[in-house]
Amino acid sequence: MAGPSRNMDWGFPRWRDYGGTGNAAVTVRICDRDGCNEPGDRPAPKAPNRPERWYFCETHAGEYNRNWNYFEGLSAADARAREADESAETTFTQAKHWGWGGAGDGSRSRAELDALTALELGSDADFAAVKAAYRRLAKANHPDVAPNDAAAARRFQATQAAYEVLERAEERRATTYSPV
Repeated sequence: MAGPSRNMDWGFPRWRDYGGTGNAAVTVRICDRDGCNEPGDRPAPKAPNRPERWYFCETHAGEYNRNWNYFEGLSAADARAREADESAETTFTQAKHWGWGGAGDGSRSRAELDALTALELGSDADFAAVKAAYRRLAKANHPDVAPNDAAAARRFQATQAAYEVLERAEERRATTYSPV
């Protein structure tokens, strides 16, 4: 069994090479934004589902990402379908310790946010506000109140469905994230 090889520079730094790269120049890609001379080390897609990339500096990458709309040109149904397809492809899940956070931090699903919109509430509404909005909308659109109004009947069904989604989510949170 051979021991470790012996270093032959005897501690004299001037005999060592400069990191093994020699004297070759390092190529640095410049930001693709016109007039910028910073290194362009952050790739950004030129178009959806295409391999071509822009290479921006940090400042211009942030500017580009602020204006990027991944779902541009798609209908709302197509956007939801694409989001569902891509979320099904992911292999990671959110850590359970993030579940205690309140609304607006990503703890609500797309179905819950749609249900809150149907109940005319914001994403930070608590369950007491959900109950109050459900009662208010159910009374206004109930078939007994508006017997021959088809639009009111559809709104009543949407209100019921939204409340059921939020009620199940609240029950799930109560059993999963119960305080100790």
